[in-house]
Order: sequence, then C-alpha cells, then structure tokens
Amino acid sequence: MMPEIIKFISIHPILSLAWIALLSAVIILTFNSLFAKTKNITCTQAIQLINKEEAITLDLRSREDFCKGHIIDSINLTTLEINDNNIRELEKHHQKPIIVVSANGIEASKSSKQLLQYGFKRVFILKEGITGWSSENLPLASYKK
Repeated sequence: MMPEIIKFISIHPILSLAWIALLSAVIILTFNSLFAKTKNITCTQAIQLINKEEAITLDLRSREDFCKGHIIDSINLTTLEINDNNIRELEKHHQKPIIVVSANGIEASKSSKQLLQYGFKRVFILKEGITGWSSENLPLASYKK
C-alpha cells in the first residue's frame, strides 16, 4: 500500500499537494467551527430563539436594504457602527441572545466577534442571512417611503 502511495505522489506532485492543502483546510475549518464562540444557526433555530428566549435580531445591511425588508423587530446597525462601538440601541439587550443577520450570512462573522468583545454572551449568525430567510418564505417587515 505504501509503495503505491509514494509512486502516486512522485508521478502527481501537484495533485498530491492540492489534496494535502484541501485536507488541511477542511481540518482547520472544522476545528475553528467546533471551538468558535459564535454559532451559525438555521432559520428554524432562529425562530425558536426569538419565540422562546426573546432573541434580538441585528441586521447589518444598509438602511436602504433594511427598509426594503427585514425580520420583524430587527435592530439595524451597520458593521461600521459596531466597529465604532456605536451600539446604544443594542446595549439594553445584553442578556438576550443576539442573532446577527447579513445579506447572505457571510459578512456577519466579524461583527459577531466584535459583539463578543463588547461583552455579549450569546451571539449567533443566521446561516444564509436574509437571503435564506426570504427563500423559506418567512415574513419580512418593510418601511414604505
């Protein structure tokens, strides 16, 4: 078995390096997600947190996008406002779970880590963001201009 592996590596060094790199990336990402203080949650889990524990949804999108449609009772703060510690509206909810919502779930990671640094204990990220919420036909509130 081992001689075949060595022969394969010598014939296909680039493919072997790519495989090792991908394996390393999977291992690192797995360990990071296991030990992360924030957790990605589904829409169903978010609804349960909102209904049972009065979780607060924090929408990171622009004011314009927020007004077009957001999860009911969401607080709208941009990533810049969170970075500048301009979170007065969120301060009174320190003990409640916070669900960070972005457009697609990707941008929420940095802001959720920042909230942990500000002392929020339970911070979650909505997997797939508002896009995932909309695709499941869940209700959105909007402001008419």
